[in-house]
Amino acid sequence: MTRILVVDDERPLVAALKTNLEARGYVVEVAFDGHEALRAATRAHLDVVVLDLGLPGVDGLEILRRVRGWSSVPIIVLSARGGEHDKIEALDAGADDYVAKPFGMGELLARVRAAIRRSAPSSDEAVVSTRDFVIDLGSKRVTRQGGECHLTPTEWGIVEQLVRASGRLVTQSSLLKEVWGPAYEGETHYLRVFLAQIRRKLEPDPSRPRYFITAPGIGYRFEPGSPPR
Repeated sequence: MTRILVVDDERPLVAALKTNLEARGYVVEVAFDGHEALRAATRAHLDVVVLDLGLPGVDGLEILRRVRGWSSVPIIVLSARGGEHDKIEALDAGADDYVAKPFGMGELLARVRAAIRRSAPSSDEAVVSTRDFVIDLGSKRVTRQGGECHLTPTEWGIVEQLVRASGRLVTQSSLLKEVWGPAYEGETHYLRVFLAQIRRKLEPDPSRPRYFITAPGIGYRFEPGSPPR
């Protein structure tokens, strides 16, 4: 059963989300403030977190940072603040997605489904080796310098799309559509944030990337380079 934690201090909204999610077969836990949210996140295995930023107790950004300290669970942020700066701040703090209030229930449910798809196991067995890291598409694992390199589900979604198209340009709109969904094709700042995070984790020199290359204004491509000897 897919377990979802909904965190918001607007009780009517939480009730509506719980009803709609449970009607689609999800198991739903709820929390109405930051402290409840942290307790719920530590005591249960979760598949998705839907998180409001404007919470009493501990605010949503702090919850994001704390949860990211131990978990890669997909986190969808809800917020009445819909500016680009607010979205980037939440994505930088560890969010996988951002939904501005007010929102349509259908849209949020679609984003929940997309988050679950991104984190689902893959049956592909391909392994791609570079001089600096190894990507196992089957187990969704990246190892670097002999140790596992942790990627969030959204970071992995981007890496997977680029690696599967190795050497070929993947447009911004295509990446956004495949990783987040059709409604996101204009959210290019998502890609700037997440590619910067991926490069910090995988590139030997993130300021001069050799693997995850930008075609300004167009898209990105993965260049594996010469295989290790």
